[in-house]
Amino acid sequence: MDSAKITTWMDQAQPILVAFGLKVIGAVIVFIIGRWLIHLVTRLVGAGMTRQELDPTVQRYLVSFINVALNIILVVAILGYFGVETTSFAALVAGAGVAIGAAWSGLLGNFAAGIFLLVLRPYKVGEYVTAGGVEGTVLEIGLFGTSINTPDNVKTIVGNGKVMGGDIKNYTANPHRRVELVAQLAGSADVHKAIALLKAAVAQVPNITKVPGVDVEILEFNEFGPKLAVRPHCHTNHYWQVYFDTNRAIADTLGAAGFPVATRPVKVYPV
Repeated sequence: MDSAKITTWMDQAQPILVAFGLKVIGAVIVFIIGRWLIHLVTRLVGAGMTRQELDPTVQRYLVSFINVALNIILVVAILGYFGVETTSFAALVAGAGVAIGAAWSGLLGNFAAGIFLLVLRPYKVGEYVTAGGVEGTVLEIGLFGTSINTPDNVKTIVGNGKVMGGDIKNYTANPHRRVELVAQLAGSADVHKAIALLKAAVAQVPNITKVPGVDVEILEFNEFGPKLAVRPHCHTNHYWQVYFDTNRAIADTLGAAGFPVATRPVKVYPV
């Protein structure tokens, strides 16, 4: 190959090499700026989640997920800048995401519900709730499930998806809750006297609130006689103690006052 042909080839290749070099420099600049922006975004997201007091495990997971997703977008954008066909690559990533989502639909649903629980905070650790059909004290709010200790001292883990898909009752959110009990009277009993005696007796039960006070009213009439609703109020921590002590107060008070036992009336059929 003579020098003239080499010179001609170099003259033809020089613009291509210069253009390619400029593209490489541009890609490096885009990569550096993109990485800086990704770092800024993840730092701002992490700071925002910290201000919202989001669980540290969730913070690390979300920041890592956002970081990976943005880096993939950055790489695809740089490949497109060089003229590489990225449509098939994007389709492959989307297909993999759909396959993983279908395989892990239950786990991902629980994970998403766990994020909502940590952000919305319908309950916190230590509170007494009914969630996902389970009643008890919240031990832990995890990424995929909530651990609840039931009143019979059984640790139960409920999927967060089931929790968010049903009703949530938080008994600790308010300063007091109502204990609902009944007292069955005989048809011949003095209702007004029974109400007065029960109000005075139940008011002496420990740990009930003074405001609101004890409610004792006629709930209904049945075949035995009048049925009274007995409703003291207390903090959730004392619920069962007040529940059982109030039942005992009802039995002791009506028994000591000589109220007749409510029995089913005898039906007399004509001969």
